[in-house]
Amino acid sequence: MESSGKTARQLFSELRADPRRRAFGFGTRPMLVNVDWQNAYTAVGEFPTAYENDPLAFDYVNRLAELARARSLPVVWTYVAYREDGSDCGVFGCRDDAPDSLRNVRRGSRRAGLDTRLRIDPGRDHVINKLMPSAFHETNLQSLLVYLRCDTVIVTGGSTSGCVRATVVDSLSRGYRTIVPEECVADLHESPHFANLYDMHKKYADVLPVAEVLAYYDAWSPSG
Repeated sequence: MESSGKTARQLFSELRADPRRRAFGFGTRPMLVNVDWQNAYTAVGEFPTAYENDPLAFDYVNRLAELARARSLPVVWTYVAYREDGSDCGVFGCRDDAPDSLRNVRRGSRRAGLDTRLRIDPGRDHVINKLMPSAFHETNLQSLLVYLRCDTVIVTGGSTSGCVRATVVDSLSRGYRTIVPEECVADLHESPHFANLYDMHKKYADVLPVAEVLAYYDAWSPSG
C-alpha cells in the first residue's frame, strides 16, 4: 500500500484531472435519485446528525429535478425512517439507542421529513422510504429503472461516505452508468467526503461538476 502526505481532496483533484481516466459517460435515459435530503441530515443547528452542503446545493437539486420533469424523465427522493420501536433498522441500528441515533429516525417525525427547501412534485415524483444505506436495497428502485427503461442513474444527497456511496456501488453493480454531481453531495467531514469522491470517481461513477449534469439534462432529447 502506497503511503502519501496528500489529503483526500488533493488525491481526488489529481484523479479528476488525469486525462488517462476514461469516463463511463451518460447513457440515453437518466433517472435522478436524490438520497436522504431529510431534516436529520440537512437541518444544521437543529439536529447534530446534520451537515453543511454546498451553499447552492438545494438550488442545483431543484433545478435538476425541474429539468427532468420537463422532459418527462423520472425523479426519485429517498428518506430513511423506521417504525416506532426501531426494530426494522436491524443490525444497522444496533450500536446505540440514543435520541439522535439512526434507529430513532421514526416515520412521520421531523427528522424523517424531507427538507422543505426541496421542490417535490408528489403527483409525478417517486418517494421511497428506504431502510438500509443503498437506495436499491429491498426497495422498488430497480423495478422502476427497468420499467422506465433508464440506463443512467444520477445520484445526489448524503452522506457521500454512506448512503450515496452505497447507492452508487449498487447502481454500477446493476449495470447502470452512474453520475454524481459534486456540488450535490456532502458529508460530516471533508476527509471522508473527498476520500469517497475519489473512490467513486476511480471505480464506480463519474463525479462531475453539476454544470455538466445540468447541461446534459438541458440538451437531452428522446432520440439521444
